[in-house]
Amino acid sequence: MNAWDIYSYDFPDAGPHPAVIISSPERTVRKPWVSVLLGTSQRASRAPDATEVLLNGADGLDWETLIKCDLIHSVRKSDLRNRRGAVSSARRRQIVQRMIECNGWNRL
Repeated sequence: MNAWDIYSYDFPDAGPHPAVIISSPERTVRKPWVSVLLGTSQRASRAPDATEVLLNGADGLDWETLIKCDLIHSVRKSDLRNRRGAVSSARRRQIVQRMIECNGWNRL
C-alpha cells in the first residue's frame, strides 16, 4: 500500500467507492490510519467541477472517475480493499492544486 494508490472503500455515508490515498508515504507505511479522497463509483458523465479531478485508465481505473478534492476522509488501512490503480504523476499535481484551491489554502 502506497501514497496515491487507489483502493475500494465502503464509506459510511456513501457506500463502496474508489478511495485515493493522499497521506504522506511515511504515514502510509507506518500508521494504521490514512487520509483518502472519495471517487465516484459510477462512470463520470460530466466534466469535473471546481472541487474535482477526473481520473481514467491512465490511473488504472476501468472508466472515468471524478475525485472529490474538497473533503479529506480518515480511514483504517485495513478497511481498504482491492487495489484498483495508482494516480499518475500529472494527475497528482492536479489533485494537490485542486485541494489547495477548493479548501482556500491559497488565500492564507
